[in-house]
Amino acid sequence: MDLPLVELKNVSKAFGSQVVLHDLSLSFERGKTTVVLGPSGTGKSVMLKHVMGLLCPDAGEVWFDGRRIDTLSERELVPVRSRIGFLFQMGALFDSMSAADNVAFPMLEHGGYTPAQRADKAELLLAQVGLPGVGAKMPGELSGGQKKRVALARAVALDPDLVLYDEPTTGLDPIRADVINELINALRDHRQITGIAVTHDMQSARRIADRMVLLAAGRIVADDEPAAFLASADDDVQHFIQGRAGDDDLEAIRHGFELGDARARREGALAPPAGDPHGADR
Repeated sequence: MDLPLVELKNVSKAFGSQVVLHDLSLSFERGKTTVVLGPSGTGKSVMLKHVMGLLCPDAGEVWFDGRRIDTLSERELVPVRSRIGFLFQMGALFDSMSAADNVAFPMLEHGGYTPAQRADKAELLLAQVGLPGVGAKMPGELSGGQKKRVALARAVALDPDLVLYDEPTTGLDPIRADVINELINALRDHRQITGIAVTHDMQSARRIADRMVLLAAGRIVADDEPAAFLASADDDVQHFIQGRAGDDDLEAIRHGFELGDARARREGALAPPAGDPHGADR
């Protein structure tokens, strides 16, 4: 189908006087992974919350599979959300539940599965993320990478059409991060899952992206397929790709140190003579 799975149409969102999204229009193609990049505070997570229906825009529209969802009630959103998986930044496993019970939790919440079906599917999903035999373990017994994989198994427990990945490789070493990248690609290739990934990890972005989007101040700075995006001459794009501070930040740092140096010189001129810590006023 040519119809995008997700569309944000002229979406704006502010919290008080802080404008986070400004007239944002983005569509997400089915069966592809779009990586949304940008500095902290540029609206990436707020964008994901609009897709989930957790936030409503101040202006604009949010569409999922041809249906507008920002006007739906919480009850009407339930079947929509069952088609969307979410991988939280830190996994967000329930500490009081085993790995298998964590994976089975969405099936329990949405119903339609017997206990045996939940157990069987949880076991299969754990095997698919490379963790056979860990179902009985508690989250405290798992490594960071294992927790993230259990959380990913939980995110796809209801066979979603869309998975939202919030900083999927945060806190992982490069090898464990690449395992997550491989799983994201496998979900796209074998299950045709559409992915929207928010990340600061450029290595991960290169591995999983069919498309890259850069946000800054709630606006789209760049939007292209990876090769063209990475070759962009745009300063904001290259600063982000290379991890270089922007000219405005560098100027602010330079000015701040100049102020500090000037203050130190003034205070030095007023300091008591060396060897006389109490000064002349005894």
